[in-house]
Amino acid sequence: MAAQKNREHETLLRDAFRNMDADRAQEIRQAYYKAVEGLRSLADALEIADATNPGPASELLIGEHLLACQAIDAMNKSLLGRIL
Repeated sequence: MAAQKNREHETLLRDAFRNMDADRAQEIRQAYYKAVEGLRSLADALEIADATNPGPASELLIGEHLLACQAIDAMNKSLLGRIL
């Protein structure tokens, strides 16, 4: 049941993009990829900062790194990520 609903939502979203103004669809596509790229850069920078700055903030830095990784995972799981 959930898989069918997911396919229906994906179809609706694909149709919305097909019927959307081409410039608007491209703007959304570019913003999505820019957001994911920014999150990857953030995750990498936080991981490096954690590795090169041992001390009391290390645990906080790796925690923030993991949050950025979770955000990337959420973006990859989104229907938008699937259809772009």
